[in-house]
Amino acid sequence: MLFNKENGGQSDARNYGIKNATGDYIAFVDGDDYVEPDMFEQMYKKVLEYPYDIVMCDVSCRYPNKSLEIKSGMTDDKKSMGLQDRKEIILSSYAVVWNKIYKKELITEDKFFVKDLWYEDVLFIYKLFPYINSVGVVNKKLYNYVQRQNSITYTYNDKLYDVTKVLNELIQYYDKQGLKHDYDDILEFVYIRYMYATFIKRLAKSKDKRRFRDGVNFAIKHVNEMYPKYKKNKFLSNKSIKNFYLKNFNRFFANIIYGIEKNRMN
Repeated sequence: MLFNKENGGQSDARNYGIKNATGDYIAFVDGDDYVEPDMFEQMYKKVLEYPYDIVMCDVSCRYPNKSLEIKSGMTDDKKSMGLQDRKEIILSSYAVVWNKIYKKELITEDKFFVKDLWYEDVLFIYKLFPYINSVGVVNKKLYNYVQRQNSITYTYNDKLYDVTKVLNELIQYYDKQGLKHDYDDILEFVYIRYMYATFIKRLAKSKDKRRFRDGVNFAIKHVNEMYPKYKKNKFLSNKSIKNFYLKNFNRFFANIIYGIEKNRMN
């Protein structure tokens, strides 16, 4: 069944779809992207094997001159999950909505997409993850994420600063739901990762050095105000390059990121 509605933005359209969907599972596809012809057939086959709360797949990130594979973050199915399993999924999974199918009953109104915010996928996914008990995985590139040179990802917009609104709302949601105590360590890590990695990288792609410096100062200020002892976070104890960067982020590292990102589209 096809529905038409007045344009109210991406989040509004997704919420409208959730409200009007009649099936047991729901999926999202962005307007510029496309899926492999058998994507939903393959993912639904997993559901027929076991009634997973979520099924996820890998992604092909399509640029004008190349393609990159992005893993879903999981390699094996999980039919039973506890607190540590859910934390691991938050830690490792690709926090986008469109490489997954969801059991519709999980998407209660308090988890609907927030209108007029960037990073709305992050808020939706991380609100949902504490309530899932099983995950199915299809280890194939079934979703095609299309990136163009004029994409908002590569153009400066003040909406980049929505990152703090999204992260703060996420923390408030966990607190309201009585989840914050159990998830405080992973929420801290998510905050650091999005401020010092995602936010900084997107600022660098906009290629405006003055705005980039302002953004770096903004990120450092907010991280230190919100989590002044973040370097002790246990999820930063793994001695990977990414964690070294996050744990020791400063203006020197930021300038390296700027030099790399301003000259390439990835």
